[in-house]
Amino acid sequence: MTLSPPWRKLVLVLHVTSSLGFVGAVSAFLALAITGATARPELAYAAYQAMQVVTWQVIVPLAFGTLLIGVVQSLGTPWGLFRYYWVIVKLVLTTIAVVVLMLQTQTIDALALAAIGGNLDGYSGARFSMMLHASGGAIVLLIATVLSVYKPRGLTNYGATALGGRGAV
Repeated sequence: MTLSPPWRKLVLVLHVTSSLGFVGAVSAFLALAITGATARPELAYAAYQAMQVVTWQVIVPLAFGTLLIGVVQSLGTPWGLFRYYWVIVKLVLTTIAVVVLMLQTQTIDALALAAIGGNLDGYSGARFSMMLHASGGAIVLLIATVLSVYKPRGLTNYGATALGGRGAV
C-alpha cells in the first residue's frame, strides 16, 4: 500500500522530527551523563535525576515513535521495508538502539535513586556505562540519519524481484 502524497509528506515530517528529536535527546542525555561523572556531587546528583526524567519523558517516547513511524513510512512508500539494504540497516540499528535503551533504564533509575539518597558510592561502573551507552547510541542514530540522507543503492533479492529488476526509486 502506497500512501498518497499528502500522507507521505506528513509521515515523513513525523519521522524526521521524531528521529532527530531522538538524536538530540540522546545527545542531551550524554551531556548529563558526562556532567554526572565529572562534576561536584551536588551537580552530579541533579544530573542523574534529570537523566531519569529525560529518559522516560523524552527519549523512550521518541525511540518508540521513531521505530513505529519509520516502519509505517517504509511500508507506505516505494522504498518498502525489505526492498533496500539501507532501509533494513536503519531498521536494525534503530531496533538495537531501542533495545539497549530499554535495558539501560534499570541502571538509569538506580542512579537517580542513589542520587536522591545523596550517595553514588559503588556506582562508578554504572556512571561510566551511561557515558559509553549514550555515546554509542548517538553514533548509531547518526549513522541511521546518514543512511536516510544518502540512501545508498543496493536492492535485496526481495526488492529486485518486487521491482522487476528496476533500479532505485
